[in-house]
Formats: sequence, structure tokens, C-alpha cells
Amino acid sequence: MEQRTVGRSGLRVSRIGLATHTWGSHTDSDEAAGQLVAFTDAGGTLVDTSPAYAGGAAQRILAELLGDLVSRDDLVISGCAGVLPRVSHAPVGPSVPTPEPAHPTVDTSRRTLLRQLDRTLLELGTDYLDIWNVAAWDPRTPLEEVAATLEYAVRSGRVRYAGVRGFGAWQLASLAAVAPITVAQTPYSLLARGTESSYLPAADHHGVGLIASAPLAGGILTGKYRDGVPADSRGADEATAAEIRQRLDERATRVVDALVTAADGLATSPLAVALAWIRDRPGVSSMIVGARDIGQLTGVLAAEALELPRAIAAALDDVSARTE
Repeated sequence: MEQRTVGRSGLRVSRIGLATHTWGSHTDSDEAAGQLVAFTDAGGTLVDTSPAYAGGAAQRILAELLGDLVSRDDLVISGCAGVLPRVSHAPVGPSVPTPEPAHPTVDTSRRTLLRQLDRTLLELGTDYLDIWNVAAWDPRTPLEEVAATLEYAVRSGRVRYAGVRGFGAWQLASLAAVAPITVAQTPYSLLARGTESSYLPAADHHGVGLIASAPLAGGILTGKYRDGVPADSRGADEATAAEIRQRLDERATRVVDALVTAADGLATSPLAVALAWIRDRPGVSSMIVGARDIGQLTGVLAAEALELPRAIAAALDDVSARTE
């Protein structure tokens, strides 16, 4: 797998990254082990994790796989901090209704960021994270405090490169002006092209490399929702059904139809075409893609070998831009 330099830094990552957000929920530890081996065998290096994925289960599974299965030195591990579960203190008992699931809350104070970082390092059994991201913008924490915390984490050796997730363009620019930001992770796909208007220019101005998250728009760009909602898909999952179905609009239909036509002509899958389009966009260093099982991951890795003809890339660019 091709390795790319991130922004104006010496950091190199595989141009496809492995997301672990399904590990511990839809993907058990044995399946996760198979995914990690297949990914690294294909030359993949970038692995994305978070203490928030599956309530921490994803990070614990990754910890079990490091060392014995895959060498820590062969991976570029991207983690984050700054998002905490909201704890409910409501009483629970036979006559008390079950409380609503806890929702995350943002806290990027120095205390919380460093506490989460130390906990992640301890859990993973490593001395450092290759990439450590502030997981969200926190209006309650002074920008200078966040910047100083990132600088300290890098200077102390616990973090190699600092980054952000879930930031808007002006938020990225504000922090990158005062902190050593190398990486920015944000949704970017054929159905989410707003990134191009301000986020990418801000990242480029500050020498920050972009890592695209959700490049398949929650699975919509695989074409699997074309004839309805499969029973085993995210669209059938109560937790994500509303979000997915809301995005299955006329615009999505036109973009998916164009992907299917392109895939038929290239004898490949709509998934591979969608990923190849994002991979080749200016400013994109890598993309984070998740898979529930090894079969899905095999389809993702096939995109690495796909050379998208310029005419097809331009056609997809046109149809997705005109319909946004």
C-alpha cells in the first residue's frame, strides 16, 4: 500500500487507514484480529482508535492484538481525547424506567486531556501515540490551554504528532495558528463536499494534512441501500437508522447511480470507486474506513489497486458537485 506524507511534516501513513469503531460492538475480537492482520499484510499502517469507541471495548481489543499479533512499531496509531460519557445519577430499580443511553460531553481541559492520554497509553501498553487528536471543539476551555497541552504532550514524548477531529474550518485555523497541529480528521465523501470550500484551504494554509473520515457516507456510497435497507446494515440498526435514512435522498440516489455505472465499466465495486475518488482528491493524506468483517475489509483494500480514469473522476466530481 502506498504511503503518504501528512501535510508539511515527516509523518508517513498508508493512504487507507483502518477504523476500529465497530470493534467490540459489531466486530468481535477474533474478527478484529483477522482484520488487523489482513490490513498490515496489505501494507496498511494507520489504525484509528478512541476510548469512546464501543464504550472503550475497541481500544481494549487493539491492546490485546499489539505485540503478539502485530508489532507496535509497524503501526501508526491515531487516538484522541476530550470526549467523556455523561454520567446519569438517576436511580435504577424494578419500578424505575431504564435511563436513556449516556450521551458524550466535551471536555478539552488540560486535566481531562492528559488523564485520557495517560489512560490510553497504559491500556495500549505503549509509551506513545503516533497521532493524538483533540476530539472536539470545547468553547469552555481557552484555546491557549489546549495549545499548551498539545505542546506539552509532544515535548514529553508521549505524542509524536498532534491533530484534531470534529473541528470546523475556523476552529482548525485558530488552533493551528498557536499549536503544533499536523493532522485534521473530518468527514469527506462524494456526499460531503463542503470540506472543500473552507476546511481544505485552512488545512493547506497551516501545513496540516487531511484524513478523510466517513468516505463512504455511512455505507450509502457502497450502493447497498439502492434497493432498500438490508437487515444487517447500519440503516437497520436503531442507533443509526434515522441518520442513514435521512441521507437517502434524491441527491444520494443520483450519486450512487453514477458510482454504479462507473463501477460496471471498470469491473469493480461502487465502494472501490468511491474510495479511489476520495483518495485522489488534492490535500487528502489518507482516509479512515471501517469494516464489520473481513469480507468488507477485502473490498476496501481492493480500492488501493484501482486507478480511476480522469474522465470518470471528473464525471463523479460533476454529478456530486451539481447535486450538493
